[in-house]
Amino acid sequence: MSGAKKNIFNAAFLLLVLIITLYSVFHGENLSELLMYLKQGDFRYWILGAVFVVGFIESESLIIYYMMKVLGENVKLTHCFLYSFVGFFFSLITPSATGGQPAQLYFMKKDKLSLPTSTMVLLIVTITYKLVLVVLGLLVMILRPEPVWKLLKPIYGWCYLGIFLNVVCVFGMLILVFHPTLASRIVLFCVRLFDRMFKTDKEKKYGERLERAMEKYRNAAEFFYKNIRVIINVFLITCVQRFLLFAVTYLVYKSFMLNFTSAGVVITLQGMISVAVDMLPLPGGLGISEKLFKDIFVQVCTKKYTLPVMIVSRGLSFYVQLGISAVMTVVAYLRIGTKDK
Repeated sequence: MSGAKKNIFNAAFLLLVLIITLYSVFHGENLSELLMYLKQGDFRYWILGAVFVVGFIESESLIIYYMMKVLGENVKLTHCFLYSFVGFFFSLITPSATGGQPAQLYFMKKDKLSLPTSTMVLLIVTITYKLVLVVLGLLVMILRPEPVWKLLKPIYGWCYLGIFLNVVCVFGMLILVFHPTLASRIVLFCVRLFDRMFKTDKEKKYGERLERAMEKYRNAAEFFYKNIRVIINVFLITCVQRFLLFAVTYLVYKSFMLNFTSAGVVITLQGMISVAVDMLPLPGGLGISEKLFKDIFVQVCTKKYTLPVMIVSRGLSFYVQLGISAVMTVVAYLRIGTKDK
């Protein structure tokens, strides 16, 4: 599929899912009553929630900057901020967040950063990003803390599916990072297969180029293999990053003066929703996130406040994140790779 056609498909798919989601959320609801409940929320908590969303995005910037510097790449922190906004924007609008990293690599290449090194760094970012969900999901499933486990009962199946898919994904990416020889063979096999399918007769040319690139990839992989402390630091920063986004739901919960459960329970429940939907082929988990939220949070928000809490928390964690990232993506197009950068 060409770039233009792919963009049109993604935009149409996002719009379709958005329309279906909005219909399912608001169908049969008393909108005037809903507006009345929304007005009862303390907007100061919402502002803090928006700050947490920006902090969530910029946490990835710090991770990228940290690893690039460790690998000796000449990168600007301000540009790392833009890489993160670009990544989250395209992740939110594409199924299974498949568009984020290719877009980031595009801008890193414009910044004249090593493509193999950039690929390795983003691969580790993705691994730790998903590993946090795997650890959270497994801890909840093994320890089954009360009252979290009881509240999760309506979505047990989704949680098990999400953990399974994330484990498979993390395992596959770990092989690529810590078994670079296998990664090299896979890439070169794909080049040969493409050459034979389309009769391009460029296997030797691209094979040599890819071999040189994979050598840099192997060097980066070897460095991280010998410097596990760097990976641990990245994992810890990612834990804070994930907490910032999950905590947005608790801030919204408190904005409506609800006190039926603790901060730890609310944050863990939101985390388990992310575990369940992270690998599903829906942009930003649209539709399914809202359904799962209503299924479990009605037990701690009451029927009256479940929808208002969901609207504001999803508004902050998805739509505000999308809007800010969209604006900053435009800035990235104007700034990165230009002479006046």
